[in-house]
Amino acid sequence: MSTQSTPSILFTHQPAQQSFRLLELPPDLADLLSSDNPPRLELKSPSTTSTPSQPTDAATATEFVNLCTPSQTFSIRQVQSSNSLHILQPSNGGRVRRHDLSIVGDAREEGEDLDTDMVDADLALNVEGTVTSIAKCGSTLELHTPPEGFSAVPFLRGLLGVYDNGMRRGEDGDEDMEEESTETRKNIRDRLFHDIPVSMAQCERGWAEICAFVLPPRASTEKEFGLASSCCWRPSAGMELQVWKRAVEGAVLQGIDLGKQFLVKDLWKSVLDDDGLEPFPRPLFEAVIRRIRESGEGAGGGFAVEEIKWASIDKETCVRWVGEAYLEATASSAASAISQNEFLNAWRDQLPETWREDASLALLPENCYMHPEPKTICFATEGDRQKVKKNLSTDTSAATAAKKTRNWHELFNQKRQKR
Repeated sequence: MSTQSTPSILFTHQPAQQSFRLLELPPDLADLLSSDNPPRLELKSPSTTSTPSQPTDAATATEFVNLCTPSQTFSIRQVQSSNSLHILQPSNGGRVRRHDLSIVGDAREEGEDLDTDMVDADLALNVEGTVTSIAKCGSTLELHTPPEGFSAVPFLRGLLGVYDNGMRRGEDGDEDMEEESTETRKNIRDRLFHDIPVSMAQCERGWAEICAFVLPPRASTEKEFGLASSCCWRPSAGMELQVWKRAVEGAVLQGIDLGKQFLVKDLWKSVLDDDGLEPFPRPLFEAVIRRIRESGEGAGGGFAVEEIKWASIDKETCVRWVGEAYLEATASSAASAISQNEFLNAWRDQLPETWREDASLALLPENCYMHPEPKTICFATEGDRQKVKKNLSTDTSAATAAKKTRNWHELFNQKRQKR
């Protein structure tokens, strides 16, 4: 009230404003940072070579920054505010030169004149009890997590070379190259993760999901693409099926029950050729086993690069993975769609005899396949899945789309006539 007698605070404005960006933290992250063991935070943006193979809602632009904890990712977005926020700095009781400050207001009574000595630029002011605006922020930064979350898979698909049938490690004359140590392979992989704008845990999940693996680099590819890009690979769907088929055949010959715990080295020996040659690199074989084994086995929850000693295959995960891989390998687009019954029969043929009846269309994620025609099926690419998210048509036939449009108008007109 005007009759109250309250102490006044001199508010001043520093002409040379400092640059501040205010970041609003969600409550769970704020609690995490104030805990006894706060995590390390990283600001990660994609490099020019790590753009996703197909753009996603979380990464439609080529230039952006995400805030990452070891296990979580938040996108940073700028929010404009109609009310400006001032960063204030309290006085430390010292004296500053008058020309360094601009007095915005003071506590003088109405009509009272300011002492001319106080505005002399050559005099010093005692600013004890004064606050100074050192920055003005018209916007804030906030953290956001989209409903679908974040995934490293689109970025990994854009970064990694595809390892396909017929490729061999020694095809460039490097037959005598020694195996990389586990520590070296992990360092190479982690170096690749630094340019992927999601948390390290999400990078590891994406790495395991696409059966990625590390091989010693070839001199030619290392010079052209860099160490990490020349060492890291992802198998094609056909290559994944080849590894799985050899594993099933070897398990039958050696009497290994894949649903129970077994020595991985025994299964590896069973897939070797008669003369002991490797049909594919062992890191690829282990990446496939790591992808379909029981979760939580071994260090890293199944996402590490260490050699696997023991494993048991998770039947449901494996059956689903085999179905997706077979569909991608044989019907990668609507143009190569196959009969749904043909797909189911071929899917069952890829499985151990006791697992055949578990193959069912209901087991596959709905976004991994499409029906170009009522009785045909094909693999849904990342682009197709994005169209579904945005409610866009994935029909390849313009005539079919036009027919559906006419049917909708006919139905609408029929309803109007009934009214």
